[in-house]
Amino acid sequence: MSEKIELDAVDRKILDMVSAEGRITVTELAARVGLSKTPCQIRLKRLEESHIITGYRANIDPVKLGLDHIAFVEVKLDDTRDAALKAFNDRVIKLKEVEQCHMIAGGYDYLLKVRTQNMADYRGVLGEKISALPHVSQTSTFVVMEAVKEEPYSTHL
Repeated sequence: MSEKIELDAVDRKILDMVSAEGRITVTELAARVGLSKTPCQIRLKRLEESHIITGYRANIDPVKLGLDHIAFVEVKLDDTRDAALKAFNDRVIKLKEVEQCHMIAGGYDYLLKVRTQNMADYRGVLGEKISALPHVSQTSTFVVMEAVKEEPYSTHL
């Protein structure tokens, strides 16, 4: 587990600003958080080097690319020893249709968020890719009818 980094109110303001506007200039960021440019750059660099800020990227609307079918898939494995979990993890991260994969507690071992163009594509992904992952013994699918809230992580501080 990684070490928790202590953040003050200015650090939290910086995080809030860059999570909302990743392309903000350091000059504008400094003005908004009440610092001069150099101290703001130093704080930003510290947040990046400590891996609190893990990167900057564009948020792309998958629906506009025709990827509006979302399914959540519970996956049960036939073996949950470390080697089996590693084998599953190493392969699932390579599936472009799997947006998220979480190991969970409960009746199943993993919860996947899968995005495809339509139900036919999803059936192919489930049958040919997910079911073929190492140690998969059972799956259960929940199809999304409407995404009520779906946004990238933001500190909202």
